[in-house]
Amino acid sequence: MDKFKIDDVAKECGLTKRTIRYYEEIGVLFPPERSEGGMRLYTRKHIERLNQIVNARDVLGFSLMEILNFVSVREKLGEHRDSYSKSEEAEHKLQQLVEMKEMASQQLAMVDEKLAKMIEFRKEIEKMQQRIDEGITKMST
Repeated sequence: MDKFKIDDVAKECGLTKRTIRYYEEIGVLFPPERSEGGMRLYTRKHIERLNQIVNARDVLGFSLMEILNFVSVREKLGEHRDSYSKSEEAEHKLQQLVEMKEMASQQLAMVDEKLAKMIEFRKEIEKMQQRIDEGITKMST
């Protein structure tokens, strides 16, 4: 398995080293292995998680607590998917699917909540723009 230094991870994810260490400190990112000299050694899984965090933060505007919840649900989904794939028992597979559906629903609800807030914010800006346009029209005639 490939191991990456914090500099490489920071560049690939577009984060600072300080931010990555902070995410570890607060538990949003699981701690990496350490070399004998104490250097952090990240894996591809760390990079994937950091990219999920960045997307949740930048695209969805999630707070750190929301990010922690969103990413942990995503991890649990992955665990259930792995368990589903390894199982041959139909009842176990069904249980995994039911649990995955609930987790996916949780994530959709979080995204829907953010979308609703964004739509409301957009409506406010549209109203303001309409009032400005009306003012321009009044002043131009």
